[in-house]
Amino acid sequence: MELLDLGSLVPDAIPRLETPDLLLRPPRPTDLPEAAALHQDPAFYRYLGGKPHSEEDVWRRMLAQLGHWSMLGYGSWSIEEKATGRYAGTVGFFDVRRDLTPSLKGTPEAGWVLAPRLHGRGYASQAVQAAHAWADAHFPGPRTTCIIDPGNEASLRLARRFGYQEFARTVYHNDEIVLLERFR
Repeated sequence: MELLDLGSLVPDAIPRLETPDLLLRPPRPTDLPEAAALHQDPAFYRYLGGKPHSEEDVWRRMLAQLGHWSMLGYGSWSIEEKATGRYAGTVGFFDVRRDLTPSLKGTPEAGWVLAPRLHGRGYASQAVQAAHAWADAHFPGPRTTCIIDPGNEASLRLARRFGYQEFARTVYHNDEIVLLERFR
């Protein structure tokens, strides 16, 4: 069965953001093949639990992206590279009610992932900057958080560049994780 592209039915409440090289937009069913392929790439998933994700899991993540916007008024965007029109990853905010201590529940948690083919071009910085500019204008509270694998130096540098400071280390799914927070 062919997936329908219901992008025109996605609520207008999900903003579309633009940077010099990227479009940040709601996820589309047509993103699934490229998103699923990314989640099979070891260079992509090595800091996302260290194992590949099935197409089913990726589809659920995409549905959760939309669900966050519907239930919480914020969520994640799919990143599209303007030059090619290709799906490039995700950026945004969520509250997935992680079972960890200290708890992040009720605090918008930032997250970003970008296709390895695009690393080193400044695209992650563009996406994170656009998402945080939107958040700073729309979130009632001043604090956002994020979790990052301690071995992911590139992501830790990016987080620090945008004002995130480490406030704890804990274990999540049997692996050490760094908890960071940012105040507007």
